[in-house]
Amino acid sequence: MHLKAIQSARPGMTEYEIAGQVEGTAISKGGHLAFPTILTINGQYLHNHAGSNVLQNGQMVLCDCGAETNMHYAGDMTRTFPVSNTFTSQQKEIYNIVLKAEEAAIATLKPGTFFKYSHLTACKEILTGLKSLGLVKGDLDEAVAAGAHTLFFQCGLGHMMGMDVHDMENIGEQYVGYTDTLKKSTEFGLKSLRLAKELEEGFVLTVEPGIYFIPELIDQWQAEKKYSEFINYDKVQAYRNFGGIRIEEDFLITKDSYKLLGKPLAKTAEDIEALRAF
Repeated sequence: MHLKAIQSARPGMTEYEIAGQVEGTAISKGGHLAFPTILTINGQYLHNHAGSNVLQNGQMVLCDCGAETNMHYAGDMTRTFPVSNTFTSQQKEIYNIVLKAEEAAIATLKPGTFFKYSHLTACKEILTGLKSLGLVKGDLDEAVAAGAHTLFFQCGLGHMMGMDVHDMENIGEQYVGYTDTLKKSTEFGLKSLRLAKELEEGFVLTVEPGIYFIPELIDQWQAEKKYSEFINYDKVQAYRNFGGIRIEEDFLITKDSYKLLGKPLAKTAEDIEALRAF
């Protein structure tokens, strides 16, 4: 499904056209959609489904989709790729920060690790990368503790997955991703973390960090001078029309580590560009 999106998307096509090919790929292999396909050039807005927007050079496409097997187990992956043959230098810089955040979070996966720790690991890696570009300043541990990273990463790192793409969450996230002693946060950002509890062998989950430049949120927080001790808003404004990038994969927690589910799919910027050669 993702290969179809990455290899078939061209300038001048609509989001609908690509989403149709993605969904057709699942059906043609005897599968079904695990959830409505997210495919958008406006990746800064989370869970934005395909529409009539026309792809143009210089933009990026965020595709978040998954198939359901005959046993009804769900898959859930995300890739972000350029409409052009290659990422711009600015896009590649941000892409590589997201990739490093994903890799840092994946490295924490094992029984006994609290997934909240994995999430905060990704948050700090995102701020580390953004600080190198001048968008962020100050002590990064303090910035994460305060929640300054949520200007760029407003959601949670991942979720449990099973026969529903968000496994069992209809009974309540506090019962699935949390415990009697580990309560769900009400803070912006952390309140969207679906899974925080200690990982156990047999858990199946997603890891999906992202960076999202939401113009309305940037303007609001700048006017309020929110987290101004950590955020260089003048630098951030240069990214207000950037969009968003997410990279997502699925994992099984094993006896002492983790296992990637499914065949590996290109995810470095260079490998994505190789698939975009046309």
